[in-house]
Amino acid sequence: MFTALLDTSVLWPSLQRDFLLSLAIEQIYRPIWSSAILAELEYHEARKLRDRHGIETEQSERRAARLVSTMRSAFVDAEITGWEALEGTYGLPDPDDEHVVAAAHLGGAAVIVTSNLRDFPASRLPSGMGAMPPHQFALDATQISPHRALTAVAEIAARSGRSGPRSSTEVVIHRLEDKYGMTEAMTLVREAARRRSSLGS
Repeated sequence: MFTALLDTSVLWPSLQRDFLLSLAIEQIYRPIWSSAILAELEYHEARKLRDRHGIETEQSERRAARLVSTMRSAFVDAEITGWEALEGTYGLPDPDDEHVVAAAHLGGAAVIVTSNLRDFPASRLPSGMGAMPPHQFALDATQISPHRALTAVAEIAARSGRSGPRSSTEVVIHRLEDKYGMTEAMTLVREAARRRSSLGS
């Protein structure tokens, strides 16, 4: 099982985060992050809930803190510590991104999953480490086990309805395709669903 660092930029969109973490629950890969990434996520999640969804500030902050607490509980070995000593050693375009590479390096990540590829040029990353966008990572992870990826999507559908409308597996697949560009990964998931259905008939 390989290790991937999830940047704040890929954890902020709710359904995308849910799918990437659900793939990890299915043990397709091991996710890691830093305390700085979680702090950024908590800040941006609270702002999203307040500004986009009209939720009052105190409740938004509580919900964002609960999200981060849940992530810590679900992935107890994901938070990498001691990365501070490596900050400033990679020469990234934006020094504020140094903590991402430092945590990935210490955590043994093969890849940084980020929506901001320009911030992580290959020439500045440690040997053996790459960066890729979430839709490509989703495809690579799904190719490892389309059936486990299907289970991940089905679990997202099963959890829906708690704080919004209930979604079927097909609705989740369509949203991941349409909103997050995961068309190739979802093609594999649909094929896995057809195979599973034919075996059950």
